[in-house]
Amino acid sequence: MKLYNGMFLLAEIFVLLFKVLYYICESVYKLFAPVKEKSVAGEIVLVTGAGRGIGKELAIGYALLRATVVCWDINEETNQQTKNEIKKMGKDSVHAYRCDVTNREEVFKMAEKVRTEVGDVTILINNAGLGIVKTLLNYSDDEITRTINVNVIAHYWMLRAFLPSMIENNHGHVVALSSGLGIATSIYSTVYSPTKFAVRALMEAVNEELRLSSKGKSLIKFTTAFSTVVFNGMFKKPIIKFPSLVSPLYPKEAASLIINAQRKNYRERGILFRVIPLLSFLR
Repeated sequence: MKLYNGMFLLAEIFVLLFKVLYYICESVYKLFAPVKEKSVAGEIVLVTGAGRGIGKELAIGYALLRATVVCWDINEETNQQTKNEIKKMGKDSVHAYRCDVTNREEVFKMAEKVRTEVGDVTILINNAGLGIVKTLLNYSDDEITRTINVNVIAHYWMLRAFLPSMIENNHGHVVALSSGLGIATSIYSTVYSPTKFAVRALMEAVNEELRLSSKGKSLIKFTTAFSTVVFNGMFKKPIIKFPSLVSPLYPKEAASLIINAQRKNYRERGILFRVIPLLSFLR
């Protein structure tokens, strides 16, 4: 019995070492091998925070790629403006719904409405975010709560609302916007930065959970996008200490890079491209 257990242990160690070597080689290959963009034509793409900034440009970008776009935003007026702009481009497969993504009951109610009126969402873009630039002790209790609710808690409600249909159909893609501040903190980021760390952890955990529960058969993809400074009105006149390393972008540029990452099935993709490849290699 002891001999059998010893041989079994050696076999497990051998398999483990083989898998480690295999996944290292696979990761290195994926870092440098060209990846073809998949088509999103006919997919139903839901974008939160679609009324302005990156969310608006994501909605427009997917509409131009012939996807059916569902715009969600708490601001009904700006959300409708995004829808109207897309229609003016000759793209009629666009829908707009007002929704507070921090409100669980409202998320589930609107998710059912989308399912009935449009169909099952196949690409979910959790873009909605809130950033308030203050030192920790200058935040109000409400500002801390709102930031955490929008940047973290809302992701749970969205996943619980739309992931089941993806699992049932074994088809789908979830994209979440983190930030460079979800990798390294900075001044005035005592609330914002931890929420972006949390987004990365949530995406990694749910991806691994689904992989294991499906015994590797799940075809649902997860992409976490790490943005650099974006001129979207959240931060006024940002000061960049190393502009050659972290170059500010406009929302349209950021959205284009995020769509590219989703279409290439990247698990993690940085808009700060010089940083993420190094992290991916180390992982």
